[in-house]
Amino acid sequence: MNGLIESTLKTLEKTEIILDSLTNEQLRDTSIPPYFSSIGTHIRHILDFYDCIFNLNTDNKIDLTARSRNKKVEQDCLEAKAYLKLLINNLNTFNNHISKTVLVTDDLGQGKIEIPYTIGALLSQANSHTIHHYAIINYILSGLEISITDLDFGYNPTTPKPVSFSK
Repeated sequence: MNGLIESTLKTLEKTEIILDSLTNEQLRDTSIPPYFSSIGTHIRHILDFYDCIFNLNTDNKIDLTARSRNKKVEQDCLEAKAYLKLLINNLNTFNNHISKTVLVTDDLGQGKIEIPYTIGALLSQANSHTIHHYAIINYILSGLEISITDLDFGYNPTTPKPVSFSK
């Protein structure tokens, strides 16, 4: 299996660990400032990003603005796990070459634009994007006083950790 796919799968495993640790009420809790977003909205957003990648059309285009935004995924751990499992299955059977060029539609703040990417670059961006949202989820978990045992959760592998944080 491709190293990029393996890394992505390892990163996404953490989503299942979090979902296994939460109640539906905790998943959808929006009480933590300053943004009052829920863990569920971040998980849904992460998964939607991957879903867009798998919706490559016949013109070799991927639209990152065409996310499904399924509210059930944000509010129900079982719905989120089912969505995650679907995406993991898609990654496990992914047969596009990572060097394949695609046109990606995104909105960087001034309207939609098309950007040429390789599949590999897009998957790499999705992995980093996931870790970034894990960091936000970690802040929410802390605010909700929910502990997790994964000390690397929300840290990019290249981020230096304080000496006291080391295992």
